Amino acid sequence: MDLTKYSDMTILYVSQYGLKIIAAILIFIIGKWAVAKLTTLSRTLMIRANVDQTLVEFAESLIYFVLLLMVVLASLNALGVNTTSFIAVFGAAGLAIGLALQGSLANIGAAVLIIIFRPFQVGDYIEAGGATGTVDDVNLFSTIISPFDNRTIIVPNSKIIGGNITNFSKKPQRRVDHVFGIGYGDDLKLAKETLMQIMEADDRVLSEPAPFVAVSELGDSSVNFVFRAWVNTDDYWGVYFDMLECVKLTFDEKGISIPYPQMDIHTSKIES
Repeated sequence: MDLTKYSDMTILYVSQYGLKIIAAILIFIIGKWAVAKLTTLSRTLMIRANVDQTLVEFAESLIYFVLLLMVVLASLNALGVNTTSFIAVFGAAGLAIGLALQGSLANIGAAVLIIIFRPFQVGDYIEAGGATGTVDDVNLFSTIISPFDNRTIIVPNSKIIGGNITNFSKKPQRRVDHVFGIGYGDDLKLAKETLMQIMEADDRVLSEPAPFVAVSELGDSSVNFVFRAWVNTDDYWGVYFDMLECVKLTFDEKGISIPYPQMDIHTSKIES
């Protein structure tokens, strides 16, 4: 009798919920596949429309999240769950979770601000949130930055918006600044002409704005020149390092000294 009762109950539950469970699983699997396809399609359309890469990454994440949430709700509805009450419960739970995850919500809000005001975009070289490097991605919660040594730094969006942002890639041109010192006994005019010739000989240095060299300081042990050359942003670091090497080698060839800090100590013998 007991076995018959349990078998009847099993058959009853299977007949009532089996098809619903199968339908819910199918809706979720097919829905998730469709979400991935629609997200990829939306990304492709935005790229073809020349939408900013940062906006593409952000919109892709948002579209995927919203569509997946709709699929989950559809699966629960097919399972027989009252989604109306579920949404109400989800809203209340969301409020509680939101209060507990204020930092994460702040990151989402900061991501929206980044998208709206666009202080930088994917591919820019920036300094923000204590990190310096190339922006690889901007998602709902963080900005991924890669320095020159190919590390990956994940910075919360709220930390980026809450501090200073330096975008080295925003302008098409940048200025290379150096200070070079020569000895007081060296030929000042020769040194100035040499620095100007070094800049004019480099094709990467722009003629407009014009290169600039001038005496900036009569220091304790050197006469210091300010050295300024405008270059295209992509050429900045190459010119920056090449100028240091070229100036040193050229000064050596022309007998122009580059002083370094030193102290002369004079002693006298005290006769007793």
